[in-house]
Amino acid sequence: MADALEKTPPLLDQQLCFALYSTSRAITKVYADLLHDLGLTYPQYLAMLVLWEKDGLSIQEIADRLQLEGATTTPLIQRIVRLGLVEKRRSTTDERRLGVFLTEEGRSLGARASDVPEQLGCALNISETKARALLAEIKELRAAIA
Repeated sequence: MADALEKTPPLLDQQLCFALYSTSRAITKVYADLLHDLGLTYPQYLAMLVLWEKDGLSIQEIADRLQLEGATTTPLIQRIVRLGLVEKRRSTTDERRLGVFLTEEGRSLGARASDVPEQLGCALNISETKARALLAEIKELRAAIA
């Protein structure tokens, strides 16, 4: 019983979970500023990144790629449809399959967004080398959790 009394509670600033959480929130705020001129929110930007990488995915495929629930992704895609950046179309080979396709405006936005990663690096004052190293470490951590 004496051991339990001698232990001190954990400190917030020494917790990996809080460091990751607070850093994620701070980076999301930086992205909000960078994406303002593109007319996108951070979640919309992530969905567009998926579609710029591979057009014509289903909502569930987009959800899987973003590690979100389909029910969360559906309203996100609906908002992007209303922006005129994507459209939903039935597959010509399987009528049950509904794909999300970039519009011409959505494709051209991809070109305008191409410098966002570099702008983020400048805003964070981080080199590309350091950013790549951090990304590798975070992916390694995520893989260990999975």
